[in-house]
Amino acid sequence: MTPTRRTSPLRRTALAASAVVLTSALAACGGGSGSPDADAAEYAAPDADLAASITYGVWDQNQVPAIEENIAAFNEVYPDIDVTVNVTPFAEYWTKLQTQASSETLPDLFWMNGPNIGLYASNGMLEPITGAVEAGDIDPANYPQALVDLYTIDGVSYGVPKDFDTIGIWVNTALVEQAGVELPEDGWTWDEFQETAVEISEALADDGVYGAAGGMDGQTTYYNTIFQAGGTVVDDGASGYATPEAQAGLQFWTDLIASGGSPSIQQLTDTTADQWFTSGKLAMYWGGSWFRSALTDSDLAEDVTVLPLPSGEEQATVIHGVANVVSATSTEKQAAQALQVFLAGQEAQQQQGDSGAVIPAFEGTQSSFTASMPDADLQVFLDAVEYSRPLPVSLNSAEWNALETELLPQAFSGERPVADVATDLAEQMDAALAEE
Repeated sequence: MTPTRRTSPLRRTALAASAVVLTSALAACGGGSGSPDADAAEYAAPDADLAASITYGVWDQNQVPAIEENIAAFNEVYPDIDVTVNVTPFAEYWTKLQTQASSETLPDLFWMNGPNIGLYASNGMLEPITGAVEAGDIDPANYPQALVDLYTIDGVSYGVPKDFDTIGIWVNTALVEQAGVELPEDGWTWDEFQETAVEISEALADDGVYGAAGGMDGQTTYYNTIFQAGGTVVDDGASGYATPEAQAGLQFWTDLIASGGSPSIQQLTDTTADQWFTSGKLAMYWGGSWFRSALTDSDLAEDVTVLPLPSGEEQATVIHGVANVVSATSTEKQAAQALQVFLAGQEAQQQQGDSGAVIPAFEGTQSSFTASMPDADLQVFLDAVEYSRPLPVSLNSAEWNALETELLPQAFSGERPVADVATDLAEQMDAALAEE
């Protein structure tokens, strides 16, 4: 995700809140009887003289210059397809999309994210990309497999990955040096990370600096440690929170906070971890690749580097990214599919990458991202694709995301044992999943 990448640091919490209102409206839509048959997906590359006017719905104004470059290149192939880019700020994007879906006036092509793909696809609002794949015009092998899987519902693929983000540890090297602590040169374990965080917090306590930080953004924190412990968040329609592995992933953060290696969960509610970092009061921040844009022109930039996440039972990171999808109710579907295919190609993805706003999803087009902070080792985020896992989602992720937000602070604060909270969460989450 970013309202930049689609979602920014607010990530999953904001995504969840925006999705809550969609369910009933989409279910009431004309196409809400379920996912289309993959074999029924209509596709044919248009002739160069096809004349049409289509709309492209996005939420990030920062990416518009690159999008305009994409469209200019697209019009060299299809000069008579007029594309209007409609930018809606992320905070209003999903509410507007809900209204458009209920009246069957969705943009012809628009941005989609992981938490919402199942909801729109299962209600018949999206055109599968099956035809373009079978025609050889889209090759899923060009994109991270985890993202391809994220936009595949019941065996049918709907979205073409546009960009991606993974999670790493942003490090303020000046604070680490001030604390007199050495960082690992290669990988590190959970225990080593926890010990390092505590050492920094103790050394810089008089300055109000912490070594690391927890928080309630699953994408950047506890989803990763759950995966690293060998657990799952949701799998085959059931919650994974009742398992020892998932609970170990949660315990990591409870322990970090209890040890003083992190601010308290209340402090992190008042001031988010990314704000602690940018204010110079946090040495190590678990954050996404999208965080680069908050640092490149800041005073911190020259003191920042990136390290991979520590390993538990295994190495893992969450991956997410935006996909371009075509409305199933578009009256200019062939033109919309042509733009979807073009934006999926290497030329357009390289243009996106050169803009520096995102990491393009097409393999081999990411060099501009890594070059944007040459001393920070942004390659960590690209290497992480190899061990990445899709952002946990279901048909209506918002229902159980809200349960996470309600219950998990009780575990992270030490108010209740992790196992008790996780068991309660699993029971309520399973009830919500059963209603999907």
